[in-house]
Amino acid sequence: MEEKNLAEKKSVTLYTERLILTPWTDSWEDAEGLFRYAKNPNVGPNAGWAPHKSVEESLKIIRELFLCEIDNWSIRHKDNNIIIGHISLFQDTIREKVNSMEIGYNLDEAEWGKGYMTEAVKAVIDYGFKTHELDVIAIRTSPTNTRSARVIEKCGFTYEGTLRKVYKIYDGSLRDSRIFSLLREEWESRT
Repeated sequence: MEEKNLAEKKSVTLYTERLILTPWTDSWEDAEGLFRYAKNPNVGPNAGWAPHKSVEESLKIIRELFLCEIDNWSIRHKDNNIIIGHISLFQDTIREKVNSMEIGYNLDEAEWGKGYMTEAVKAVIDYGFKTHELDVIAIRTSPTNTRSARVIEKCGFTYEGTLRKVYKIYDGSLRDSRIFSLLREEWESRT
């Protein structure tokens, strides 16, 4: 029964006004879509990962990371189905004994500043509180990632503080993380 529920959750597709959030597939097409923007040196390092070097590397990341978690979506334009980013909802490691999950995301640089990520994050917030019946949703970002901080602010999260040297990035260096949260009652008061 648990395996069936896991499979059902993996097949969930979310729709927004301009976007479709679809579960990643083990396909060359999805790998090419991820690689198209993940090779950009302005995208990955903001989130702490190295730019992808090949479509094969992107496919490996899809297989070893994205397909291993329940709530991992490619972000696609509704009008042409082109992959422009990634968003996920995963276990919150700070609040281990609380019904809490964390959102992570990245977006093609060509799509920055158009409101797409705010739109995607709001859809995942609604999904998390409704489907997982969460008490808290968290987001972390680097102190230097001002674009991400703006998305977080637009989505109604509250700044909790900064954890120093808590995240090891792809080059081995340690990075601070700014921590934000949104409580169920805050979400309910807005919906």
